Amino acid sequence: MYGNIAQPQTKVILSVAALSNLEIELLPFEYGVTNQSPEFTQKFPLAKVPAFESLNGFRLTEGAAIARYVGSLVPSAGLLGSSSEEAALVDQWVHFAESEIHMDASMIYAGADLKLLPGYNADQHKWHEERIVRSLRFLDNYLEKRPSGLLVNDNITLADIFLASAIQRAGQTCCGTAEREQVYPHVFAHHAKVMSHARIRDVFGEPEFIEERLVYN
Repeated sequence: MYGNIAQPQTKVILSVAALSNLEIELLPFEYGVTNQSPEFTQKFPLAKVPAFESLNGFRLTEGAAIARYVGSLVPSAGLLGSSSEEAALVDQWVHFAESEIHMDASMIYAGADLKLLPGYNADQHKWHEERIVRSLRFLDNYLEKRPSGLLVNDNITLADIFLASAIQRAGQTCCGTAEREQVYPHVFAHHAKVMSHARIRDVFGEPEFIEERLVYN
């Protein structure tokens, strides 16, 4: 698989493989070089990563699709749920984590922290932050009612890994210590529970949470 180990979706895929006792070879990769080479674009014309190729030549892009495929290879790991209903819930929460939290937190990270987005301004910052607040309030209320502290059942699923990845980015941008401990305690308890699994923690490393939420200036 081609991917940057710093990329959240790459970390999710490698975590899924680890929980499934599968090995994925992460090939040497330099962004803007490897993915622009003729060898790469011949296989993956959009030049996107992560990009996966199995030993039998099956190719796949889009992080969630790759993670789901890898999770499907070992059904006994339970990462996709144990019924059609649970599988649908896993997909629901994966989409929620990516589109309602991670996308906005990443925009704040790139715009307010790294200063990589030309034209990023206070209004955009406020808009992304309000979207995250809405989602985290909903999520904290949901998790408060979950005896297991997990999203779908009593075991870690693909949904929990994707959510923990998204929340890690939120904890690096819009959730300082006060928000993590006082406003969204169940959300960050979920993150801690998922990351307490040794195989996931080995992939993700330390969360590098901030003390004060990022403000636009």
